[in-house]
Amino acid sequence: MDITIHYAFLPHTDAEAALGFYRDLLGFEVRNDVGYEDMRWITVGPVGQPGTSIVLQPPAIDPGITAEERETILNLIAKGVYGGVTLASDDLDGLFERLQAGGADVVQEPTDQDYGVRDCAFRDPAGNLIRVNQID
Repeated sequence: MDITIHYAFLPHTDAEAALGFYRDLLGFEVRNDVGYEDMRWITVGPVGQPGTSIVLQPPAIDPGITAEERETILNLIAKGVYGGVTLASDDLDGLFERLQAGGADVVQEPTDQDYGVRDCAFRDPAGNLIRVNQID
């Protein structure tokens, strides 16, 4: 039996800013863009890897969430502690330079970690923490 990760979900607070980041800076392809009322769900993923996607979704849309709970969730998103994802690249330094030149919010420059990984980190426009590991 094979098990894979098909979708990961991250909140977005501005659909156009999210597209600018994931599509234009990271180079992901847009696989789906669905709107309902004033909300949008955008599915993106790496070119050539149709089985792995990130769904960018409106935050705190559950009707049972109070205004106070929604505000708490939005604050956690902005701080980068609500959701996150780790990507991998065979050219970490090149990707970092492209993201930095594109105005991405840098959290950590490429670093050789004590636990054996070379990585960097930044935040997407909503504040989600995005880490990138170097792969060979």
